[in-house]
Amino acid sequence: MLSELYLPMQIAAGKKIYFLSDFHLGSPDRLTSLQREKYLIRFLDSISDKASEIFIVGDLFDFWFEYKTVVPKGFVRILGKLASMTDQGISIQFFVGNHDMWMKNYFEKELSIPVYYEPKVFIRQGRKFLIGHGDGLGPGDGGYKFLKKIFRNKFSQTLFGILPPAIGVGIANYFSNKSRQTTHQSNEVFLGEDGEWLIHYCKIRLKEENFDYMIFGHRHLPIDFTFPNGTRYINLGDWISYFTYASFDGEKLTLQSFDPALDNKIVRN
Repeated sequence: MLSELYLPMQIAAGKKIYFLSDFHLGSPDRLTSLQREKYLIRFLDSISDKASEIFIVGDLFDFWFEYKTVVPKGFVRILGKLASMTDQGISIQFFVGNHDMWMKNYFEKELSIPVYYEPKVFIRQGRKFLIGHGDGLGPGDGGYKFLKKIFRNKFSQTLFGILPPAIGVGIANYFSNKSRQTTHQSNEVFLGEDGEWLIHYCKIRLKEENFDYMIFGHRHLPIDFTFPNGTRYINLGDWISYFTYASFDGEKLTLQSFDPALDNKIVRN
């Protein structure tokens, strides 16, 4: 029997589904993050009358940890906007990324937004989507995969939760910044079909199951890559350098930038 996620859903006439990821709000400093948050709100305002569903595919925050009675300070604009959109009937799906993996139930309880921790399959308008953040998938990167298991472990999260928020958030922000600095340069260059590990992962999954679209974040570089069978791998880029998003109108999926001047930065084959 098909799970609920596999059940087909139709898009209302004149509406679209939107996909976006990697905002890293909170980084690198309060002022820069606030400017980026306001720009993101402008985008969400621009699609509020056209969106039937929005997929946020990870790393909305540069760091997020839910203590029992405390969540990170700030982000009131984006949290309020997401709440407003769900209140008006727009369905929002949220995937945790490697920077905000310590989600619990705050989004579900306060914003009515379901949270996913692994790639999931969705069927929309008869098209089959595989969607996930993308961290720890594909070959290699054994060090990160090991750390991911530790970070996702409930005992590790409990230990971290014992730390006072001021100390815990400070430590986490330090390591988050170090991680981003290490990967920033490689995120700017397309490594080719053989060098892109998410393309490798997609090839493995396509041997098991067919998809129309395989949509991921994490990579930060916007990529629109078509496999020989017609399946499209989409990497959503980011809202730091590219401000890219994908939209699906029931027939056609497009990847573009909210800043049209950056459309030529998208990698296409």
